[in-house]
Amino acid sequence: MLRESDNSEPLTESLAPQAGQTQDANQPVSGDSAEEVGATGFWPVLQNRNFLVLWSGQVFSQLADKVYLVLMVAIIGSQFEAPGQTISGWVSAIMVAFTIPAVLFGSLAGVYVDRWNKQGVMVSTNLLRGALVVALPLVLWFSQGLGVIAHLPTGFWLLLGITFLVSTLTQFFAPAEQSVIPLLVESRHLLSANSLYTTTMMASVIIGFAVGEPLLQIADRLLAPIDGGAGWGKAILVGVGYGIAGLLLLAIRVEESPADPSQAEKNPWQDIKEGLAYLGKNGQVRNAIIQLVVLFSVFAALAVLAVRLAEVMPAIAASQFGFLLAAGGVGMALGAAIVGQFGQRFSRQVLSLYGSLGMGLMLAAMALVTTQLWPTLGLICGIGIFAAAIGIPMQTTIQEQTPATMRGKVFGLQNNVVNIALSLPLVLASVAETVFGLPMVFGGLGAVVIVAGLSISFWPDNA
Repeated sequence: MLRESDNSEPLTESLAPQAGQTQDANQPVSGDSAEEVGATGFWPVLQNRNFLVLWSGQVFSQLADKVYLVLMVAIIGSQFEAPGQTISGWVSAIMVAFTIPAVLFGSLAGVYVDRWNKQGVMVSTNLLRGALVVALPLVLWFSQGLGVIAHLPTGFWLLLGITFLVSTLTQFFAPAEQSVIPLLVESRHLLSANSLYTTTMMASVIIGFAVGEPLLQIADRLLAPIDGGAGWGKAILVGVGYGIAGLLLLAIRVEESPADPSQAEKNPWQDIKEGLAYLGKNGQVRNAIIQLVVLFSVFAALAVLAVRLAEVMPAIAASQFGFLLAAGGVGMALGAAIVGQFGQRFSRQVLSLYGSLGMGLMLAAMALVTTQLWPTLGLICGIGIFAAAIGIPMQTTIQEQTPATMRGKVFGLQNNVVNIALSLPLVLASVAETVFGLPMVFGGLGAVVIVAGLSISFWPDNA
């Protein structure tokens, strides 16, 4: 049944350890003052130095992730595109190389995150990604004249390899970052912390893709006197972004319980099975992950349908479908701000239920305005706002309900399941639109979100 979450109530105990006691290594080191005990919203989180450092590292890391994809497009256009040839095939190959590690290594990465020092994982993965990207100009220069392999230039194969490695390292960084947040932030402030995390994630998508190309051009111009106009500045800029993130994360003060040495001897598959068994027993965490899978699947379908929407709208060109997706990002950022400031007044389940109902209604309403630009932009923005009311409470629930020793495995499984689930809507959305048309598809998506929200909200947690 729908019920109030125990973790949504403010903590009344003193934050500081009593005399003669030591701070539990798995409890957050927040530095909250006595005056902040009753505070809610963003202010207490923004005063938490350790979280601010983590958040700053997230900003640089996620912006570097987004600009990296812009960098790949720029390199393909300058190095491998032939006259009169489209680059879509090259870019698709890069996207596949970027996606495969998420499917292959998501769960495995979570296992090792639980075994290793999480701060060390975050620092090393950013520094290694930075080094790989900075090495790109040298790798491409070295590959010149090496011919082709399977009808593709050797340099492009190396580009695919580096992209694969960068994405693989990202699979370790993501669960480590998600697992560290509850160690730095008091339980009653987790909703606000996750709202800032989500806002940054969505803003990085908008800002990264919007300013990526101008930033890369500026970097090339600044470095032109040194590299003779070879274009090394682009790669160095992205690599430095990762490097700054890694150096910032060195400044976090986080205490973790020492890993059990016996864990290192266990088969990783055994750890994955333990994570699956935990999800089978903990209905709240399992239901939260199901909600996130539905949420991300709908957004994946929306990304595909946005191209068709732009085609049927007289006001914009098909190539401008990014404006429609940006509206969703803006809405999710607004929703994250609202949830972070006022969401503590409601239980996690209530927020998710209202988010599901609102998002479903917005999707259903889109069936009526598929050729009208401004109503569609408003509805997509509304979808983003209600999506934040689903995603943020569910992410917070997983952090609150999962023991510190299990978080890496659980977040690894979560990321793995979400990435696998994303592939199906990417294929089905286009086929469904061709067969049934945009109005029917949007109506169907709305119904799926509402039914899923109602079912999960009223499903017993121990079922």
